[in-house]
Amino acid sequence: MEQAHAAVLADPPQTVGPSQYRYLDLITALFVAVLLISNVVGQKIWRLGPFDMSAAQMLFPVSYIFGDVLTEVYGYARSRRVIWIGFGCNALMALVDWVAVQLPPSPDWHNQEAFATIIGFVPRLVIASLIAFWAGEFSNSYVLAKMKIFTSGRHLWMRTIGSTVVGEAVDSILVIAITFTGVLPVGTMVRIVLSMYIFKVAYEAAVTPVTYAAVNWLKRREAEDFYDYRTNFNPFAKGTPARHG
Repeated sequence: MEQAHAAVLADPPQTVGPSQYRYLDLITALFVAVLLISNVVGQKIWRLGPFDMSAAQMLFPVSYIFGDVLTEVYGYARSRRVIWIGFGCNALMALVDWVAVQLPPSPDWHNQEAFATIIGFVPRLVIASLIAFWAGEFSNSYVLAKMKIFTSGRHLWMRTIGSTVVGEAVDSILVIAITFTGVLPVGTMVRIVLSMYIFKVAYEAAVTPVTYAAVNWLKRREAEDFYDYRTNFNPFAKGTPARHG
């Protein structure tokens, strides 16, 4: 079991330089890559038993695992910064994809229709995806940070699964509600939400041993185990606390 380490925060907070952590930049890059890849493959619908799901669900739950690792090791404020980076990259990709589809195709290039089908995003879906990602990731990070304080750093499995239960619920409800309200019957929307939610939470629970290993390894390598005792949890707050430990 994990041992709780005392967290000493500088007062007032100071900004941390990226060179002070070995793996934070790498985790940020992987987190953003997961988000972008999930959006690219998200339009493919596949079947698993009785469930029809987006191909993005193979990978998107991994973003919540990264969120858990970031908050658990580096704290909510650094996780907040990474979430905003992911949000900005998602928005940029959606914009560039839309512009690329609108560009007039060359007469010698005959794949415009296929390109538009795969790359083009319905504006309502893009908005839904961005809002759901933003709200879900911040909910996940907030709950994990608060639970870490409440449990004094014990029971990591409880925190990772508990935060996912909240974050994925927020994400699933928002993305389906915004995308399909007025388009699909409420009963159908509820079934889709439940299918997505059950799969994502089960995914998180199944990979808990991997999350444990990653968190414990990073805590040793980074000499960090952050507790958000004095953190400003406003998603729009700026700055990160000074490194400690």
